[in-house]
Amino acid sequence: MTSAHRQFDRSAVVTRLRAAGCVFAEDEADLLIDAADSPGRLADLVDRRAAGLPLEHLLGWAEFCGLRVGVDPGVFVPRARTALLVSAAAATTRPGGAVLDLCCGSGAAALVLAGRLAPRWLAAADVDPAAVACARRNLAHLGVPVYQGDLFDAVPPAWRGRLDLVVANAPYVPTEAVPLLPPEARLHEAPVALDGGRDGLAVLCRVARGAVEWLAPGGHLAVEVSRRQVDAYRSVLTGLGLVPSVVHDEDLDATAVLARRPG
Repeated sequence: MTSAHRQFDRSAVVTRLRAAGCVFAEDEADLLIDAADSPGRLADLVDRRAAGLPLEHLLGWAEFCGLRVGVDPGVFVPRARTALLVSAAAATTRPGGAVLDLCCGSGAAALVLAGRLAPRWLAAADVDPAAVACARRNLAHLGVPVYQGDLFDAVPPAWRGRLDLVVANAPYVPTEAVPLLPPEARLHEAPVALDGGRDGLAVLCRVARGAVEWLAPGGHLAVEVSRRQVDAYRSVLTGLGLVPSVVHDEDLDATAVLARRPG
């Protein structure tokens, strides 16, 4: 037991979190106690968590693929299911390629891919200024540039047609379903990171059209979708001349779509 756990009443914290509906109240209590340096600080953290603030925003980090990724308030929290997207993307690309993380949020995917692929060029981009600032801090020690702008518009034009891998964890929730998301997401994450338009594919279709121009021959696009969107998105990719494949993980309840540019 750590000194922090001896100082604070863990059982009271667990009870409060469980009453607020936190499914993993014991684990969350331990994390909040470790993050607090005084009883007053702990009380504040517990109050804010009970009010619905995301645990990751309170801690300032999220665990993703075995790494601790900094997450600022308002920034999209990397989901465990996105580990499938990153793994599937890495499997398509040889080490030393040119890699772009679009809609990067905190930069979590780029952070993992840097270790797995050792790219000769790696960059990230997002339209949200808060996400860009967060990703820049997470990736600064690797010297990875993070660009702010709308999808490929943010990327230096010299890389058009030269990318071996584009990973895009773009928003894919249909607009009418956004109000049905858990409060942690819809109230505390940027809407631009969640809302995928009428059918959820508006941003992903733009990503696919851009990938046709920005991928090198033989390069791959990798995105995350819901299972019910697979057929529609596969048709979009095929219509653009890309060659799609689908990976699904039942345990993670995750679906990734890969698309290769022929050549």
